[in-house]
Amino acid sequence: MREVAIVGIGMTKFGELWDMSFREMGIQAGLMAMQDAKISAEEIDALYVGNMSAGRYIEQEHVAALMADYSGLARDHIPAIRIEAAGASGGLALRQAYLAIASGMHDAVVVGGAEKMTDVGDAISNKIQSSASDQQWESVFGATSPSLHAMIARRHMHEYGTTREQLAEVAVKNHRHGALNPFAQFQKEIDIKTVLRAGMVAEPLGMFDCAPNSDGAAALVLCSMERARKYTDSPVRILASAQASDTLALHSRADICTFEATRYAARRAYRQAGRAPQEIDVAEVHDATAFCEIYQVEMLGFCERGRGGPFVESGATSLGGRVPVNTSGGLVSKGHPVGATGLSMVAELAEQLRGEAGDRQVAGARVALAENGGGVVGFDEAACAVTILEGPGARV
Repeated sequence: MREVAIVGIGMTKFGELWDMSFREMGIQAGLMAMQDAKISAEEIDALYVGNMSAGRYIEQEHVAALMADYSGLARDHIPAIRIEAAGASGGLALRQAYLAIASGMHDAVVVGGAEKMTDVGDAISNKIQSSASDQQWESVFGATSPSLHAMIARRHMHEYGTTREQLAEVAVKNHRHGALNPFAQFQKEIDIKTVLRAGMVAEPLGMFDCAPNSDGAAALVLCSMERARKYTDSPVRILASAQASDTLALHSRADICTFEATRYAARRAYRQAGRAPQEIDVAEVHDATAFCEIYQVEMLGFCERGRGGPFVESGATSLGGRVPVNTSGGLVSKGHPVGATGLSMVAELAEQLRGEAGDRQVAGARVALAENGGGVVGFDEAACAVTILEGPGARV
């Protein structure tokens, strides 16, 4: 297997982008990534597109061919492939692109993700998102992403003593980080009183604990490491790409506070990268709700099981902490255009490893981890992709 590098990143702002179409967002992010890589269209061997539900949001299927057409890549008749895995669509698209290069099938590819979620009303959007859970046993009875997360959060609080204030600390921290991110949907700090007093969505989760509906796109250019220096002096090496699955319905889990897809994907990624959780300098995790971050830092091995609440409360996941998590603002502040989410995480980490994250830069960041989930409970965790990255100066 060949080593694979990220040589270009691109991203639109996330939010209610009523002045941009789905195709415009995707093409803008892709062109930004290609310009960042200084690569020409003639050098691109394939296009991978992560998208959850354009067919229902904007009545457009066949989105990979659409993006290839309107970006000009169709003129070279390259393969264009769409990947759908609910919230993990972007992360799994990246994994497929990574495997294509690592295997020697392709030398340079573009991988992008996009979602246009705000052209429909909230009720319709929530129904579409609920289709990522088990329709026969969950969504048909009215279960939503926040309500399923709320069930798990309540059980975690009962089992381990996690507090409502600790959940709120995640939202406060991620909005503080998001205020430093020019691409974030919400660029304003909030305090814990604001979080605790906000309207309830699904007890114990309030408005500021839940990721918003968002429009947006993100893209990366990947190539073999031996070609990377042709495009950039600072390639970001993909040390590991791992994937795992679990049951879709929440009631099928042996323990609803354990997310085996994350644990197994992380275990495989650490083994492939030859790294341990203690060696991760910065991470992006899939906080579809604030509670997600608490259990994900446990599943990824950053703290002991059941100690995610105190770990976050201690400041360990804040900028300047032991392992800053969601320096982008995470899904609750940066936004959650589902198909783009996983790629936006990796774009953020690539910026961190290149030393280009500005006011949210993690000093000395050399190794980074992205965890992107999809499926049950609002896009976590029937499918999970974990990616470990190494910065250009890590082996010097």
